[in-house]
Amino acid sequence: MVNSFRILCPTDFSECSLNAIEYAAKLGEQYQAELILFHVPDKEDYQKLSAGDATANDQYAFINKKLDNLVNTVSEESLSKGLKSCKGIVKEGKTVKTILEFAIDIQADLIIMGTEGINEFKQNYVGTRSSKVVENADIDVLIVPRRVYFKVPRKLVYATDYLEEDKIAIQKVVELAKFFESEIDIVHVSSKERTIDKALHQSMIQEMEPFIKYDKVNFVLKSYRDEPALGLENYLITAKGDILVTLSKKKSWFEQIFTNNLSRKMSYFINKPLMVLKRG
Repeated sequence: MVNSFRILCPTDFSECSLNAIEYAAKLGEQYQAELILFHVPDKEDYQKLSAGDATANDQYAFINKKLDNLVNTVSEESLSKGLKSCKGIVKEGKTVKTILEFAIDIQADLIIMGTEGINEFKQNYVGTRSSKVVENADIDVLIVPRRVYFKVPRKLVYATDYLEEDKIAIQKVVELAKFFESEIDIVHVSSKERTIDKALHQSMIQEMEPFIKYDKVNFVLKSYRDEPALGLENYLITAKGDILVTLSKKKSWFEQIFTNNLSRKMSYFINKPLMVLKRG
């Protein structure tokens, strides 16, 4: 028997995490997945959420009720459209550590979580908790920015350095694209530190093409004299990409793309979901 695809969606009941639940439900329909809505208790969150609510003396009952309501809403909307199941789990602990450990415990295939923007967190645009999950998770992570509501992705932009691992990872991107009949732009941004010419780019394409069984794929080589991240941002804007996807085998890549200095310049990324693939 083949195991079901399993999506873990942490939630703190903020607007941002609710948007992530919408993404999780819509992708869960396509993957015919089991969806787990997951809350890690935080006393400060409880105080904010229950302010002015006379019935909220029992904070756990209050949180469980909110989680049950979300589960019921998702179930009513998505079970008939392909989602296999939806349930809510509350587990105490340090937020990031608990999310990562629970993802392993349930053998999750994908974590989908919301993130506040640069105005909320000073360290980097994806927020402290979200960035730590992306950096330390062993599985794929989709982060959904604040005020980004689900829409059918018409174009996925896959940023690549043409690593050997890309040949496997691109198959995941193709699977996602097929669900929505999306285009895929496979983009390499070269810079003055790492320049590849058109002939080398063509040979890289020829190596990767046998692993892509999908028609709506474009291979793009862009040169940018400064940071590759800014070139990627520029490409997302001009190509009207809906989701940015990248393979991250090393933490250093994530740090290169989302350094403190760049985050201020890369306001466009705040408006697009980012999927980081962690394994082939």
